Amino acid sequence: MAGFFTSFAISASGLTAERLRLDLISNNIANMNTTGRPNDPNNPPYRRRIPLFAQILRQEEDAGVSQPLFSGAGVRVTKVLEDSNPPRLVYDPSHPDADEKGYVAYPNINVVNEMVNMITATRAYEANVTALNAAKDIALKAMEIGRG
Repeated sequence: MAGFFTSFAISASGLTAERLRLDLISNNIANMNTTGRPNDPNNPPYRRRIPLFAQILRQEEDAGVSQPLFSGAGVRVTKVLEDSNPPRLVYDPSHPDADEKGYVAYPNINVVNEMVNMITATRAYEANVTALNAAKDIALKAMEIGRG
């Protein structure tokens, strides 16, 4: 029965990671028109945020092997990175955040790229839900067999 709980935990870690990814994508889209002043450290434009995923490894216990064995045990978000690309400059001298040359800094966010990332995250979320439901069905069938 411990194997079922392991598969539940792996799927849950994937669901959690993909949900954070979707939250960051929606935050990026919401802030794509947030302005800042070019080269002003007191009023910087919003920077696109990207999650960094890493696999969770579990050390397998096997007394006969001198090298420890590792197996996958899910995924976790290790860091949220800020995009290092320079901001998009738009000439608008009437804007209150315009610098002395008339440029306003907008975040360098491409809505098409964000939508592609959102579709990818949604598909990964759905795959984790499917795996979780399959593991749940297997566990229920195993319990029915155990009842006799």
